[in-house]
Amino acid sequence: MKRLFPDYTYGPGPRQNCWWDETIPTPDWPVQSGDLSVDVAVIGGGFTGLSAALHLAEAGTSVAVLEAGTPGWGASGRNGGFCCLGGSKLGQTALARRYGDEAARFYGQAEIDAVQLVKDLLSLHGIDADTHSKGETQLAHSARAMEHLRRGAEATGTLHEAHELRGLGLGGAFHGAYTNPVGFALNPRKYLFGLARTAQSLGVHVYQKTAAEQIGKTRSGFEVQTASGRVRAANVLICTNGYSSEDVPPWMSGRYMPAQSTVLVTRPLSDAELQAQGWTSEQMSYDTRNLLHYFRLMPDRRFLFGMRGGLRSSPGAEAAIRKTVQRDFHTMFPQWKAVEVTHMWSGMVCMSRKLTPFVGQVPDNPGMFAAFAYHGNGVAMGTYCGRALAQMVRGREAELPLPITQAPPRFPFGGWRRVLMPPVYAAMAIADRFSL
Repeated sequence: MKRLFPDYTYGPGPRQNCWWDETIPTPDWPVQSGDLSVDVAVIGGGFTGLSAALHLAEAGTSVAVLEAGTPGWGASGRNGGFCCLGGSKLGQTALARRYGDEAARFYGQAEIDAVQLVKDLLSLHGIDADTHSKGETQLAHSARAMEHLRRGAEATGTLHEAHELRGLGLGGAFHGAYTNPVGFALNPRKYLFGLARTAQSLGVHVYQKTAAEQIGKTRSGFEVQTASGRVRAANVLICTNGYSSEDVPPWMSGRYMPAQSTVLVTRPLSDAELQAQGWTSEQMSYDTRNLLHYFRLMPDRRFLFGMRGGLRSSPGAEAAIRKTVQRDFHTMFPQWKAVEVTHMWSGMVCMSRKLTPFVGQVPDNPGMFAAFAYHGNGVAMGTYCGRALAQMVRGREAELPLPITQAPPRFPFGGWRRVLMPPVYAAMAIADRFSL
C-alpha cells in the first residue's frame, strides 16, 4: 500500500490510550488465509464497510470484510461519537449555488435520513451504545458568531441567548447557542461492534489484520490479494476513508485528504465539579469556530473534548497537538484545570476537494464502488453511504442526492497535497480570531 502520511500515522502511536478501547472488549476476529470466493469483498471494517456488509447480507449476498487493523481501528473506533447532521463542509446556500435548490434540499434530507438510519439499526438489532443527547447544540464563541446563528436559525430548532445557557447546564464563556433537534451521541465502538456482530450472524466473514495489498481484475470480477491469501469477488467496495491507500485502487490517488482530529476524556466528574463549571447537560455540543471544538458530558460523567488540529504526524507532533488540545480544554472550561485527563488520542477525518462525500462506482471499473469523505461526520453519513453501496451492488437505485454521486476531482500536487493544509488552517484560524 502507498499511504499519504508517514508510517507512524497508521501505527499504534496516535491511537494509544483511546478511551473507547476500555469500554468493550475486542472480539477475536480471524485473519484471512487461503482462497475464498464471495459475491462482494469489502475493504475497510468501519461504519461504511460494516453497514454495507450488513445490508448486503440481509439480502442474501455473501460478503467478506477485509480490515487492515481490527474493525473500528481507524476513524470509526476513535471518533467523538457524534451521530448528527453533517458529511459536507458546504452549507445549504453553497450547496444550492453549486447544485441547485432541489439538490440542496435533497442532500439536507439525506443527512436527516442518515441519523435516522443509525437510530433504526440500534433499535432493530438491540445494540446498546450508551446513547444520549437530544439533538446537537452549537455554541457561539463570539458576538458576531451569535448574530450568524440568529440569522440562520430554523423554526425546527431552538435559539438560546447567552443568559439562558447556564440554566440549561451549558455553562461557559459563550455568547448564545442554537440547538438542532436531529442527532444523538453514542459510544462509536459499541455501535460498530454491534454492526459487526449482526453482520456475522448473517454469514458475513469479518477479518482483522488482513490488508488488501492489491486488487486485480478477472473475467468474473476481482481478485483481492492479502498477505496470506486471496479473495475472489464479483464486486469490490472501497470503504477506507481517511485511511485509504493511493494505489488500492489507483483511482483513489489524490482524491481524498486526511486531516487529524484529537480527543481527550477526563476522569468522572463529581456533582460539585459539574456545578462549579455550570456544565451539567449531556447535550453533544460544538462551537462556531472554523477550527472547531466538540465536547459532551457522557453518561458516566466523564467529559469528552476534541478539536481539529495537527497537520503533521510523528511522536513529537502528536505530543504537541495533545498539549494544544489540553490547553484549549482548560481555556474553555477553566474550573476543570485540576481535573485529570485520563485518555487522549488522535485519528484521521477525510475530506474531498468538492467538500462533499462521495458514494458511487469507481469510473471505468464496473463492479467496483467506493464511499468516503465525510468531513468528520462519519457515524451517520458513513452508515448511510454503506447502505447506498449495498443498494448499488444489488442493482437497485439508491436515490442519492447529486452532491455525493459525482466523483471527486483530484487535489493539486498529488502525493504532496498535504502542503495545501497549513495555509488553509492558517486562514481559518485568522477568520476565527477576527470573528471575536
